[in-house]
Amino acid sequence: MKAFLIDRYAKGGALRLAEVPEPELRDNDVMVEIHAASVNVLDAKIRDGEFKLILPYRLPLILGNDVAGTVVRVGRNVRRFKAGDAVYARPEQDRIGTFAQYIAIDAADVAPKPANLTMEEAASIPLVALTAWQVLVERARLEKGQKILIHAGSGGVGTIAIQLARHLGAHVATTTSTGNIELVRSLGADVVIDYRNEKFEEVIEGYDVVLNSLGKDTLEKSLEVLKPGGKLISISGPPDPDFARQNGSGWPLRQIMRLMSFGIRSKARRRGIDYSFLFMTANGDQLARIGALIEAGAIRPVIDRVFPFAQTNEALAHVETGRAKGKVVIAMK
Repeated sequence: MKAFLIDRYAKGGALRLAEVPEPELRDNDVMVEIHAASVNVLDAKIRDGEFKLILPYRLPLILGNDVAGTVVRVGRNVRRFKAGDAVYARPEQDRIGTFAQYIAIDAADVAPKPANLTMEEAASIPLVALTAWQVLVERARLEKGQKILIHAGSGGVGTIAIQLARHLGAHVATTTSTGNIELVRSLGADVVIDYRNEKFEEVIEGYDVVLNSLGKDTLEKSLEVLKPGGKLISISGPPDPDFARQNGSGWPLRQIMRLMSFGIRSKARRRGIDYSFLFMTANGDQLARIGALIEAGAIRPVIDRVFPFAQTNEALAHVETGRAKGKVVIAMK
């Protein structure tokens, strides 16, 4: 099969199109013929080697963290799916590889494709929607009437998180650029802060939750808008000791993560705020619940652009500009 892969970590390096063997089908797996995959900032960070300490991949590595496609075979223990089923998924972090024609995925990480979405639309959903779900529902336990600030509202995670937070009954503020104000309003944002012309920490206060996907300055300023007892949840780092333990990291790496997050954890503690880092995990049951919300009209995909498979490198470069509205998708056919 054809696949785009990396032979070594290299910042800004091009992916190589190669002919590789089809993946092995394990007893609990489904083999999926890939119709579409989406591109995430995570793909660029993995290529650049930013996660090589916590995600020790064996090279060469096929990139890609989102998939929509059709089941072609199932492992001997699989009962939930059969050949011909339309599915979507975020493979577990140690089994990524959706920039390819086929992928084998643990059936527990797979869900039926929402009936009202195309393959391209479905492929845009898994990683960002699972991230939003695990932040808002699992970690923040966001409740009706609470106030949440979602940074980068026009990005992949932001466009889904705004809709999910609104569905949960929260009051939603978001940051975005001038050209994306109407988009985030249409998704349900109550307060829109144009970061080019306003400082979010001077506009809002007394919030319950902040979802951060940006850098250190934004992370620290986010403390100023939270009330005591609030939660600052970051998906862009720095990793904290709890994540290190959950990830099964050894003692040296746990100490590195402790030091990396010491500053923000200390500042948060002084304000009575809980800081945590979240690296989303694959979960087919959660993805099925998200699919039900999509079919009910509570969440809709936002796609910036669809590239053909041959232009996977161009798609990744487009994501790296940081200007995409919603998701960038690769179509196999």
